[in-house]
Amino acid sequence: MKKQYLHLAAYRCDRCNGPFVVASLAVRQNEISKETEICQLGKVCLVCGNKQCMATEFNTGRHFPPIEWESTGVDVAHIQKAFVEMLDRTR
Repeated sequence: MKKQYLHLAAYRCDRCNGPFVVASLAVRQNEISKETEICQLGKVCLVCGNKQCMATEFNTGRHFPPIEWESTGVDVAHIQKAFVEMLDRTR
């Protein structure tokens, strides 16, 4: 019963105070197991394109509940590339 989950969080960008989005995928083997195979998909500001490493110490963010993400056999690297390309189009 292996399931994949998409995690999203939004912070304020250090450069422009716009929405800085962080996305990752993780796998759970069953309902009560810890998440494994965590893969960062991307981190970017939707306004200015800033790709800061992480949210600053005083930068509180919004963490959205994990969403079950049904994989169709697509490689995670492909999903990561598609996420980054989508974010690049928003600038």
